[in-house]
Amino acid sequence: HSYLALNRLASSRGRRLRCTATSTRRARAPAEQERQQQQQQRGEPSCAVLKESAQLELITEGRRVGAGDARRRPESIAMIDFENTKEAYKSKSTLELLRSLLVFKLCSYDLLVDRNKELMDLSRKVLGQKIFEQLMKMTFYGQFVAGEDQEAIKPLVQKNRAFGVGSVLDYSVEEDLTQEEAEKKEMEYVLALVYHQFCLCEDHREKKYKAHRQFGDRRGGVVSARTYFYADEAKCDQHMETFLRCIQASGGSSEDGFSAIKMTALGRPQFLLQFSEVLVKWRRFFSFLAAQQGKERMTALEQKLELDQLKESLTKLGVATKDDIQNWFTGEKLGSSGTIDLLDWNSLINDRTKISNLLVVPNLETGQLEPLLHKFTDEEERQMKRMLQRMDVLAKHAVQEGVRLMVDAEQTYFQPAISRLTLEMQRIFNKEKPIIFNTYQCYLKEAYDNVTVDVELSRREGWYFGAKLVRGAYMYQERRRAAEIGYEDPINLDYEATNRMYHRCLDFILEEIEHNRNANVMVASHNEDTVKFTLQRMNEMGLSPGENKVYFGQLLGMCDQISFPLGQAGFPVYKYVPYGPVNEVLPYLSRRAQENRGFMKGSTRERHLLWIELKRRLLSRELFYSPSY
Repeated sequence: HSYLALNRLASSRGRRLRCTATSTRRARAPAEQERQQQQQQRGEPSCAVLKESAQLELITEGRRVGAGDARRRPESIAMIDFENTKEAYKSKSTLELLRSLLVFKLCSYDLLVDRNKELMDLSRKVLGQKIFEQLMKMTFYGQFVAGEDQEAIKPLVQKNRAFGVGSVLDYSVEEDLTQEEAEKKEMEYVLALVYHQFCLCEDHREKKYKAHRQFGDRRGGVVSARTYFYADEAKCDQHMETFLRCIQASGGSSEDGFSAIKMTALGRPQFLLQFSEVLVKWRRFFSFLAAQQGKERMTALEQKLELDQLKESLTKLGVATKDDIQNWFTGEKLGSSGTIDLLDWNSLINDRTKISNLLVVPNLETGQLEPLLHKFTDEEERQMKRMLQRMDVLAKHAVQEGVRLMVDAEQTYFQPAISRLTLEMQRIFNKEKPIIFNTYQCYLKEAYDNVTVDVELSRREGWYFGAKLVRGAYMYQERRRAAEIGYEDPINLDYEATNRMYHRCLDFILEEIEHNRNANVMVASHNEDTVKFTLQRMNEMGLSPGENKVYFGQLLGMCDQISFPLGQAGFPVYKYVPYGPVNEVLPYLSRRAQENRGFMKGSTRERHLLWIELKRRLLSRELFYSPSY
């Protein structure tokens, strides 16, 4: 079985992989419940987007020393004014302001955005390669991309650093494939495995975790995330080398930098599909057993299964013999308290090597026992081993370079496996400080559940929890795939529900930071209300920006009116900094144009502030202003 192969491959490190594809939540701490009750008595909202003006009072010094100590009040107060264009655009020359206005305006025209690839191809043919590249560097490329290589990006990275903004480096070269080519790459390996895996046995795979030709091009409906397609193992090695160069560039061009990686670039995506299905079925089995004990209404971490009843249920279901089941728990030294919780249950899937043939779960619809997954071929096991080795190489290199590694989130049918593998890297490399950061997409219904379980595991095992919170990049594709293939839509009902989920997840992590300084979070958001919410909660909790526990992140070329005031006030803030040759980042620029269309149509605020700053410079005779640092 796949989980056994994975366990053997990881065993060389003496570690067990743990499941993060769980559905749970944690009850609020008594102090938080009391705070909410006091707010309600005063008629105040307990968790809402701030309604105050953009000018907020924020702490710059002072911290809570320990859980038992009285909280120190801030010794000084910094005022952050997101309306102050002089401060917000202090790092920009007037030409850069004009470029931003031009690019944002162009992004608001549907015709230009819809036809951007054709227009770029036409411009290259008419103008020639050299003039085309210069034109791109003066407009879209110059706005959203830092440079062509790790040397070319240093001036921009250092300038941003001088104004308080760090960098998350991202080598943004992408294959420029047609839809047909992408579908062929996605499906050809799957079709080669059909006979081996499914012709001699019943197919128990769920529809969500199979590859489907109509969604073979995983770029469809995705405008804010890069997509990798599997070609062969040599291509995965090339991707790893690219990530290594990016880590090296981050270490050489900035202090305390980040580098971003994608797991689908490092191995065969079908492995992630299959492994995700294993994790989800195992989680679902726990929920089924909890319901049998009348605990279905409890949150997952509150569900503590009575051990004797659990053994009896597993025996009746025919999962294994009574003696075998007894050995599972005694061998793991679990259930000493007489109960098994979700994290105990997750640990069982890793070490059941002696009973591998009995790893089955009931189909909740038919009631029949089904295997979690069919056996991998020797070649698949080698591919899986190489994927794990590539991850290990990247993490070690990040430690050596003093760079933090940010693992991007991907589609829900890959994400359980991605999160599980990221969690294993965190358990190994986050012992002394946060090196590996997992990404949580808050447009997912289960986002809060996954955050709470991973925080709880980090607390139990004593390593540093690192998270990046995003709203999500795959909404349209996820919804269409769920509707057409026929499974539950994993996305929250609407944008407001996603906002509430984002703030709920963020609030939980901030509370964990308040009580246990081992948690860290990046608030990756262009939403000004979310930034204000974060600052307000930090102020209430006495979390100092100087502690470097809460980071902020935005894309290069967007939302400078948020990033730079935060950085100049001493808050850790980072720009996602793409780089790469002009021709090879055109797919990235195409996606940025599409993303900015929605962004600019939804709000004219950034363009309005840019115009204010231009007028201010004109009236104050600073039209030829150039930043000095």
